[in-house]
Amino acid sequence: MTRTSLQCRECKKDYDDAFKYICDKCFGPLDVKYDFPAITKNTFTNRDHTYWRYFELLPIENKSNIVSIGAGMTPLIKADNLGEKLGLNNLYIKNDSVNPTFSFKDRPAGVAVSKAKEFGLSSVGCASTGNLASATAAHAAKAGLPCHVFAPSNIEMAKITQALSYGANYIAVDGTYDDANRIAAQIGDSKSIGIVNINMRSHYVEGSKTFAYEVAEQLEWQVPDQLIIPVGSGAMLNAICKGFEELQSVSLLDDVSNMHMIAAQPHGCAPIVDAFKRNSKEVIPVENPDTVAKSLAIGDPGDGRYVLKRLAQYNGFAEECNNREILDAILLLAQTEGIFTEPAGGVSISVLQKMVEQGKIDANDKVVCYVTGNGLKATESIMKVLKKPDVMKADISEISAVVN
Repeated sequence: MTRTSLQCRECKKDYDDAFKYICDKCFGPLDVKYDFPAITKNTFTNRDHTYWRYFELLPIENKSNIVSIGAGMTPLIKADNLGEKLGLNNLYIKNDSVNPTFSFKDRPAGVAVSKAKEFGLSSVGCASTGNLASATAAHAAKAGLPCHVFAPSNIEMAKITQALSYGANYIAVDGTYDDANRIAAQIGDSKSIGIVNINMRSHYVEGSKTFAYEVAEQLEWQVPDQLIIPVGSGAMLNAICKGFEELQSVSLLDDVSNMHMIAAQPHGCAPIVDAFKRNSKEVIPVENPDTVAKSLAIGDPGDGRYVLKRLAQYNGFAEECNNREILDAILLLAQTEGIFTEPAGGVSISVLQKMVEQGKIDANDKVVCYVTGNGLKATESIMKVLKKPDVMKADISEISAVVN
């Protein structure tokens, strides 16, 4: 059995595993630390096609506490058509838009709600820009736990509708994500609610590292050269690095130090890109995010400075793209690979294009681009650049004349 504990990311003080996320000594964030059992590639053979196939690498002590809605093991698509357009011979799209709630947030939400169940908490919740609201609400419904969602009132209606359908108590905050996050933190602590991305954050982020496990297994245990990752809080990029490092530590992967991490953010909310380009360790918050990529509109990224450390560690880059570039990239991916992504995925594809144009990705590099959410969650943005269909009479000759 895997044994877990907690360790401060800053001062390295150790703690027993508990409902705790901040170090008592230096107030740094706590990470889950593992004593892994013996693991081989065959360990995962013939298991369910969900991310829970990696149970030994996740922070749940008892399998009976797993709350699963079937998320994970999403397709890793060899994107030959898009690759040909960009001049890349080994381009892969990790398509998490097909998860049960249609975003990657099913990964961290599922692990956090499972851990909340293991801790015996009576309710859960989240601060969200939309996707996490749906994922947390769905897993809470499966677990039979009340769910409280705190989110800005101006997020996409489809995401609000989805979370409400799962039965969440949805608090629409008249403000930014950072306002919603602050309120959720205070209420979560005062009422002992498991706010998955705040006071459950140590365990929550462990779900995102399954992105690394799946890509490695789907590439037949090879290490990718380049990874393009959309960045909001920065937790996902940091977790993906941790996942690859853990696979190396249990001897499932060779040296991962030659990977290149590329952080992709939207213009209008790109504080990490700004810090990277200033060659600064200080991430200056964006007070009023303004971008079509609302799921990445986190002005004060909690893991921002750790992303900068990861970029330095893995010879990475950070780049941004504007609204029009994001929408163009959504259409490019849809019309080459048949994958319809929300704007966050458009950010990944647009930054991928820029990295190629800047000569930072070679034609034969093994490139993995993460697409994290479904386009049906954010149709308002893309409809602005699509031609409205003409309504025609049901006349065969008239319609035949316009069909080439």
